[in-house]
Amino acid sequence: MRKLVYTSLFIVALISPKVNAQYQPKNASKEDLKKAQQWVDKTYKNLSQDEKLGQLFIVALYTNKGEDYISQIRNIVTNDKIGGLILMQDDAAREINLVNEFQQKSKIPLMIGMDAEWGLFQRIATAHKFPWAMTLGAIQDKNLVYQMSAKIAEDCHRMGINWDFAPVVDVNTNPNNPIIGNRSFGSEVDNVISSALSYSNGLQDNNILAAIKHFPGHGDTSTDSHLDLPVVPHNMDRLNTIELAPFKALMNKGIGGVMVAHLYVPSLESGKGIPASVSKNIITGLLKDKLGYKGLIITDALNMGAVANKYKPGELDAMAFKAGNDIMLFSQGVSEGKKLIQKAIDNKEIPQSRVEESVKKILLTKYFLGLTQYTPKNPENINADLNNDSHKALVQNLYSNALTLLKDDKKLLPISGKQIYYVPLEEAPYQTFANRLVTNVTLKKANEINTIPAGSTVIVGFHKDNSTAYKPYKISPESKKVLADLTKNQNVILNVFGSAYALKDIDISKVSTVLVSYENNDDSMNATADALNGKTKIWGRLPVLVNDQLKPGIGMDLNATTSATPQ
Repeated sequence: MRKLVYTSLFIVALISPKVNAQYQPKNASKEDLKKAQQWVDKTYKNLSQDEKLGQLFIVALYTNKGEDYISQIRNIVTNDKIGGLILMQDDAAREINLVNEFQQKSKIPLMIGMDAEWGLFQRIATAHKFPWAMTLGAIQDKNLVYQMSAKIAEDCHRMGINWDFAPVVDVNTNPNNPIIGNRSFGSEVDNVISSALSYSNGLQDNNILAAIKHFPGHGDTSTDSHLDLPVVPHNMDRLNTIELAPFKALMNKGIGGVMVAHLYVPSLESGKGIPASVSKNIITGLLKDKLGYKGLIITDALNMGAVANKYKPGELDAMAFKAGNDIMLFSQGVSEGKKLIQKAIDNKEIPQSRVEESVKKILLTKYFLGLTQYTPKNPENINADLNNDSHKALVQNLYSNALTLLKDDKKLLPISGKQIYYVPLEEAPYQTFANRLVTNVTLKKANEINTIPAGSTVIVGFHKDNSTAYKPYKISPESKKVLADLTKNQNVILNVFGSAYALKDIDISKVSTVLVSYENNDDSMNATADALNGKTKIWGRLPVLVNDQLKPGIGMDLNATTSATPQ
């Protein structure tokens, strides 16, 4: 398979001006590039108009919706000759078998995509979960982010996936954002850019296409675009400084895809209520013409309430293509969309050259990803291959490097060798953390804190639900009271197993030590316990603005005092 390096230069001498190449094979010779162009031109010439239009569509493939649903997808692949699939829940082996079948049936190899921001676990429950972007934003060594996405790329190849719709480059400036939150690297533009570049390179250096999203910026919204149309009300100065900044910085780094959001941005689109995903002003005028982006442009999922509730299937696809998108993702009406696009061409609303531009871009991408030599994947042992010791070791190292020590006034860390009391609070499991702490630790429930001797060292764990990346993080009044009571006569170590936003309205002035672990799962709890015992260095930095006291970039270094024991 060809190894890719992605570049913003486009191959003027060899590629038609209608095919704006965003990338090319690493160390490719002129002969290699000539062969690529010859394949694209020959393939395009041999496609009927119906087949050309089919390349513009990606539909969803679920394996948890029954055989009737799968038969519908099989018919769409066969009859509408679509360009690709996005894999959804849930059975990895079944998905592999279906991808193998559909690839063999397709005249043009299919683009197989997945939302795998935190690894294939995002869609396949048996895979190993990688950290959310917010956790990665706390890591100072961005090479670790590269290592993570390279491992995700390996898992994608194992499944026959060639496009990870990641990373999110939205700058999360709204702590109450209901849809981005932990999916963002943070609230600071520079950190988002450096983290996203490492993530993208880890994918693309390993032949998996990346897609930065959600253009033109979803980080300051209060509405979930899965349900309704969010509004981004900022002026152009603010948009250029925050929302658009990561996209502008990353576009000349050769990232192969940009996903356009279902957002209403009045400063960029004068038409009332027109989503960015169907806005010609935003996609063609800004993204393509003004910013000069040359890669694949893909809509966010067209089944999302922000647009699906307002437009008919097919009608929405045609609007999206007219606006400048190359690919309509999660189409709900392929055949209708094709008819309406062709009607617009016949009526001179869309030139045929737009079809040629997009289809040749898609074909060139497929060629460079090695899809012309597709090899069927083996479904045997897939669950073990997606969740093994190599995943576990990498993920625990990521959580270890993300740990952020906000304060340690009384130098309570490390805790090894000390008598410690541990009080778990909030709704999520905590036993893994308690087990890993091991020696000299006494567990106390919230109603037992009066039995803890005065002057003791007490770990208070805020264990927040880790089942979704979107849930806002609020600490209950009961937990706040327990924390306040303990600070009156104890030495408290507050450990937040959840987003740093959980501290937004917590008084930590009398808390000696505050550590943020960002997530509540076995890997994060094991990594945290090791760090508290002095086995690993703590050196993460806060990636978001929490409040006036807890600002981005703060954090303390604490060196390891003992050697970590392999687990």
